[in-house]
Amino acid sequence: MKKLLLSVLVAFAVVSCSNDSNEESLDAINNDGLQLAAARKCHANENYEKMLLNPAFQQKVLEIEEQTQRFTNEFLSKKKPAGVGGGNGGGGDDTTPPADNIGVINIPVYVHVIYSNANENISDAQINSQISVLNADFRKSNSDAAQVPSEFAGLASDTEIQFNLVGVTRKSSTRTSWGTNDAMKSAANGGVDVVDPATAMNIWVCNIGGGILGYAQFPGGSASTDGIVVGPQYFGATGYLSAPFDEGRTATHEVGHYLNLRHIWGDGRCNRDDFVSDTPTSDRANYGCPSYPTTNCRSTDMTMNYMDYVDDSCMYMFSTGQKARMRSLFASGGVRASLNN
Repeated sequence: MKKLLLSVLVAFAVVSCSNDSNEESLDAINNDGLQLAAARKCHANENYEKMLLNPAFQQKVLEIEEQTQRFTNEFLSKKKPAGVGGGNGGGGDDTTPPADNIGVINIPVYVHVIYSNANENISDAQINSQISVLNADFRKSNSDAAQVPSEFAGLASDTEIQFNLVGVTRKSSTRTSWGTNDAMKSAANGGVDVVDPATAMNIWVCNIGGGILGYAQFPGGSASTDGIVVGPQYFGATGYLSAPFDEGRTATHEVGHYLNLRHIWGDGRCNRDDFVSDTPTSDRANYGCPSYPTTNCRSTDMTMNYMDYVDDSCMYMFSTGQKARMRSLFASGGVRASLNN
């Protein structure tokens, strides 16, 4: 356990999600060697690295990981093998009894729209479409879940986490790009202050700039900056959107980070880990819509996982191990337990 916890700090203190030498980042090349017109770029891991400079946050991370490992080991030990228990025969969570006593988790959501033009002042319909996408993706009711290949079908999971929009804030600003220093989260800096971070998830929708689609704060950080940030053109599934990130999966990906999921490839080479036992090892992000199977580190990449970098239309599952990791935050004493309302 001590070795695992120390590896958490080491793995993420030295590897960057968009600057790793194994990634092409903004000059992304897909598995067929073709230049991509647009590549997903998430800043969550860089934000995490910055947070790790704080010794208090380092200690909090160790405490969270220790609790997560205890919960996950117990959770997975209670799971039936895929396909056991009757039901629809698809394997995975839909046919198995609960592995914890938490029940369905309900997270209230505040959305803060900060805009410098009419396009960025996204409509209520666009906001509502994003909440619908989150609920479909986290409850495995998304229509494309049926595309999960048979190799991983038994792992595709209903996380039993859902979201409820409770408030929308709109603020006009002359600022056209906000960057990643959390200025949008502060009224003193022209943004919007966080609302009830202990009992609700906050989402800031504003133009980040630098080609970054979004970023999140991992659990254990400052309450004043807790939440996720997404560009308006990547938020929701209708309205002002930019393909190929126009199906609301950027928010799904960032909420995964907010709930303590790492990138599927562990942000490094084959010996890096995302601390989820049922996601295959990989040494790179995948981009675009990779062909199946895509193989790295002598195993098939789970390219369709929400925590990879593929286009919105090509990501459509969380794994059972990821479900356990997220739900651990809501167990008794869990760092996000108070969000469940």
